[in-house]
Amino acid sequence: MGLVLAEVLPLALAIAASPFTIIPAILLLFTPRARTTSAVFLVGWLVAIAASTTVFALLATVLDNYRETPTWVWWLRIVLGAALIVFGVLQWLGRKKPKPQPAWMRSISTATPVKALGLALVLALANPKILLLAAAGGLTIGAADLPAASVAATIAAFTIVASLSVAIPVVLYAILGERILKPLTVARDWLEGNNAVIMSIVITVIGVIVLLEGVAALR
Repeated sequence: MGLVLAEVLPLALAIAASPFTIIPAILLLFTPRARTTSAVFLVGWLVAIAASTTVFALLATVLDNYRETPTWVWWLRIVLGAALIVFGVLQWLGRKKPKPQPAWMRSISTATPVKALGLALVLALANPKILLLAAAGGLTIGAADLPAASVAATIAAFTIVASLSVAIPVVLYAILGERILKPLTVARDWLEGNNAVIMSIVITVIGVIVLLEGVAALR
């Protein structure tokens, strides 16, 4: 289990490092019902990451039953790694292009708990970058031939680490209240200004790691 955790935690950290993960969590703290809305967003994010990771882990487990050596897992990791590298390169090439603020980001100022839950599910499940990282993590966990309890524990650890950047602002606000908003505003502005650069570096590095692991396993 420890080796599998060491392999998938960088993927979880890549999810946590995504501005698409951090910025909404911060913006929700400026809404009228900040504590409730941000807490619901955190719950939705946890559920979405756990669900997507579990689906791919189960897929790896089920398909593994039909083949003694699941080489398809490594080929899929190569494809996922290549896709992440492409996303990272495209993000880097477009880093200097001015982009309007997304509609979902503009709508956060009036978000209700229900909308916050929907936003968490959409950002975690419909964002290809986040989904590819969760898929790579789930496939690795499912292909590791771990006992069911260890699979569940590994998925839980993966989910918690991937959600740290959502959880930290929410917990800090719950403890410190509005005193935390000023430094979070600075962090939000920096992340918004450097979104493309951060994501291009993180996604490309993780993509290279995932691809090389797949290639090495096929040798």
